[in-house]
Amino acid sequence: MALIFRIVMQSVGLLLSFLGWILSIITTYLPHWKNLNLDLNEMENWTMGLWQTCVTQEEVGMQCKDFDSFLALPAELRVSRILMFLSNGLGFLGLLVSGFGLDCLRIGEGQRDLKRRLLILGGVLSWASGITALVPVSWVAHKTVQEFWDENVPDFVPRWEFGEALFLGWFAGLSLLLGGCLLNCAACSSHALLASGHYAVAQIQTQCSYLEDGTADPQV
Repeated sequence: MALIFRIVMQSVGLLLSFLGWILSIITTYLPHWKNLNLDLNEMENWTMGLWQTCVTQEEVGMQCKDFDSFLALPAELRVSRILMFLSNGLGFLGLLVSGFGLDCLRIGEGQRDLKRRLLILGGVLSWASGITALVPVSWVAHKTVQEFWDENVPDFVPRWEFGEALFLGWFAGLSLLLGGCLLNCAACSSHALLASGHYAVAQIQTQCSYLEDGTADPQV
């Protein structure tokens, strides 16, 4: 029963990490980090991502223009690009390492301690991937709130608001964190079962040695 529970925990943790990794990749390239609705022209909607700015019009559709220079971007967008790439890389490494540490994988069945360490490493990488995904999303959201309530900007000037990519990035980061927690919990439970198994084997060997000598076990 404990083995089945541990395998389920590992599978759910790996599934959540995979889901968070996919959503993190989508968030990186989705041009909806910020939305701008114009009151004067409700048929026109502007969106901004890490790579381009897009405008959606009913007659023309969506038209996007890539940013000309990386150095000309605001600091939060420059750092967000780097951190999102780092998150995607760490998430991929975490999935790869965790996959080899699963109990249901027949590779390395005799090396339980190695598989446990791989699970722990995969969980830590998923944690790091989740944190590096949450930081840029939260930073852009914080700057958006600051600019929205900036009293120095006149009221008639349109303000940027939260885009769908921010919520997707938050969900991706939380999925990666939760998946990493489950992988590490599964690895810790595996270590506890392994230690209890070694203790049981040692106790049986001790009792057998007393029986062979014809003496009684002092613990009985």
